[in-house]
Amino acid sequence: MKSAEDSKELPAFTRSQDETTSKRARNYGLSFGKGTPGPTNSLVDVEGVLVGHATLTDANQGIHSGVTAVVHRDLAACSPLPAGFFAGNGYGKFVGATQIQELGTIETPILLTSTLSTFRVADSLITWLQERNPTRLTSINPVIGEINDSWLSLGADRPVTPDDVFAALNTAGPAPVDMGNKGGGTGACALGFKAGIGSASREVTIQGSKRTVGVLVQANMAGELRLEGTRITPESIGLPVSGPSNADGSCVVVVATDFPCSASELARIARRGVFGLGRTGAAYSHGSGDYAVSFTTQTAPGRALNPQELDEVFDAVMDSVEESVLDAILSATTVSLPWGRTAHAFPHSSLFRGSTK
Repeated sequence: MKSAEDSKELPAFTRSQDETTSKRARNYGLSFGKGTPGPTNSLVDVEGVLVGHATLTDANQGIHSGVTAVVHRDLAACSPLPAGFFAGNGYGKFVGATQIQELGTIETPILLTSTLSTFRVADSLITWLQERNPTRLTSINPVIGEINDSWLSLGADRPVTPDDVFAALNTAGPAPVDMGNKGGGTGACALGFKAGIGSASREVTIQGSKRTVGVLVQANMAGELRLEGTRITPESIGLPVSGPSNADGSCVVVVATDFPCSASELARIARRGVFGLGRTGAAYSHGSGDYAVSFTTQTAPGRALNPQELDEVFDAVMDSVEESVLDAILSATTVSLPWGRTAHAFPHSSLFRGSTK
């Protein structure tokens, strides 16, 4: 564990892109809306927003889980940023939701993990913040989202440790977001295929200036994949369905912007994060927790967004969510458990073959 003195400044951390870039949907000629992506087409295109992962895998024991951290320097210092929240279906755990709705702010990094690790992660985040901040914390609202990854992580009920949480936070950086089987998406399945973390961004025009909307998705939901209007099921391309048979699942969407927004505008933006999941074929089933949290890095008040600007932002969010989900699926790799269960990656060759309607 790092000392408070060592941890005061977020590290300038650079990750290799591994194979993520080559597996993205745009490299197969797919497009999502008319908007222009940012430089990395990921959440970190919003200046000051950092992303880190701690990925836990043990093939012999059947553990596939982890933590993803979304960090900003203000949040690391417990300095509030304007925020909004929306629950499309509340069958899940989202720590900190009521205070976001009540006050319209977040005051900690956002962490994404697995269901039973949620509260251990929340406790560890508070410890990390206490070590970093010289002022004694008497109240803090940790923000934690989760998915149930137990279909692929049966080897341990709560595999995430405090050290894993610290690792995700301390390695959060501005490099393009690693996608697929990473961090909180390590054990995720979505729309019948192995999935995980996906991310995208769009440039928007606010008051005549170019600004950015960034999205990160922890994709783990039931439903049938829709790709440019075509329905693709695992069975239609000769694969068994990956994920639980009872249609349970969850998905968390994080949206960041770099222009002033009110709490009510951010709540409306968060809604579009959940709405965007429907474009991909999300089922919004009874057993699914479908959540979105949005925030802006700007604390200075600004004028209300006009209708044209709101429409552009809403489109940017939904297009980015759609792309993020597909990138989460395309970036994922097949995972097999020692007792025979397998979550199959989407075969990229199917993007060229077409599929059944």
